[in-house]
Amino acid sequence: MNNQFERGTVNRLTEKERKAAFRSWTFVAGLGWNYETQQAPSVAFAMSKALRKIYPNDEDYIEAMDNHFKYFNITPQMGNLVLGATLAMEEQDGLKAKDAVQNLKISLMGPLSGVGDSLFWVLWPTIIGGISGYMALQGNPIGAIIWIIVSVALYFVKMALSNLGYSSGTKLITTLGDKINLLTDAASVMGLMVVGTLIATVIKIYVPLTFKAGEVSLSLQTDVIDKIMPALLPVLLTALVYWLLGKKWWTPVKVILLLVVVSLVGAYFGILGIQTA
Repeated sequence: MNNQFERGTVNRLTEKERKAAFRSWTFVAGLGWNYETQQAPSVAFAMSKALRKIYPNDEDYIEAMDNHFKYFNITPQMGNLVLGATLAMEEQDGLKAKDAVQNLKISLMGPLSGVGDSLFWVLWPTIIGGISGYMALQGNPIGAIIWIIVSVALYFVKMALSNLGYSSGTKLITTLGDKINLLTDAASVMGLMVVGTLIATVIKIYVPLTFKAGEVSLSLQTDVIDKIMPALLPVLLTALVYWLLGKKWWTPVKVILLLVVVSLVGAYFGILGIQTA
C-alpha cells in the first residue's frame, strides 16, 4: 500500500467539489504563467482544495501539490480533460498514482494541444467570429449576442470535458488495478516521444554559413550537419540547456537570457541562428 493508505483514509470528492476544481481551472488557466513551469501554478491552485480533501495528511498533501507544480502547458480547454483524468486517478489510488499522473499529463499535453489549438484558437474564432463580426459591422446587434451565447456555451463544453476526463481516469484505475505501473511506463514512454518530437520540430537552430570555391558552394548546415544527423543542433542545444539547468547557479530565466544573447551575437556575425516556437 502507498503512504496515503498507511497514514490515513481516502476522502472521496463530491460532485460539487469536483466541479469547483474544474471551474477553477477554467477561469485561472492563464494566470500564474511563468517561463519555468508555465501553467503549473494554475493547475496547483485549481486542484488545491480537491487535493486537500483527498489527502488529509499534511505530508501527503504537500507531496501531491509538489507533483502538480511541475511543468505543464496545454490548450486551456483541453486541460479540463487531462485534469479530470488525473483527479480521478488520485482519488482512486492516492500517491500510488503520482508518477502515472505526471506522465499522463506530459504525454497528453502535446497531442491534445494540437487538437485544441485547431478547434478553439482557429476554427471556433474564425467561424463564429467571422459571422458575429460581419453582422456587427452591418449594425445587427445579434452578432454580439451570438458571440456571447457561444462563449457561455463554451464554458459548459469545458465542464463536459472535465467530466469526461474524470470518468475516463476512473476507468483506467479500476481496470488496471495493481497494473498501474504498466500505465506509468506507457505514459512515460509516450511523454518521452512527445518531448523528442518537440525538440526536432519546435527548436530551430542552424548555421547559415556557406563556403564557396569558384562555382562550387557548400552549405555547412544542409550539406554537412544535416547529412550527419537531421536536427543535430537542436538536440545538442537541448542537451546543453538540460545540463545548465542541473547546475545550482543556472535558472530557467538565466538560460533564456543566455539564448537571447547567443542568438543576437550569432545573427549579428551571421554564424548562428536560433528560433523557437
